[in-house]
Amino acid sequence: MNSKNCVMASGWYRDRDDYSQGNTTLKEEVNKRLKEQKILVDELSNLKKNRSVFVQQWNSNIFFLADKEETLSGCKKSLEKMKKDFQDM
Repeated sequence: MNSKNCVMASGWYRDRDDYSQGNTTLKEEVNKRLKEQKILVDELSNLKKNRSVFVQQWNSNIFFLADKEETLSGCKKSLEKMKKDFQDM
């Protein structure tokens, strides 16, 4: 690594001069993901009891039947963690 001061932001190294711009972009990206997660929680909350929920395996295009309540609780936990991380920025 070179002698320039670098800051780690979301897996990419950025020069300290670019950090203010990169930090804004990172916040925008996290805010976008936060909104998506809120919508997902709302959609799952409003499903009728007899509706099926499928979860995609993270590394493929395969979907598995999942329990609606477990999926909803996992999404809520993810949302709370994302909110906390966003506030810490």
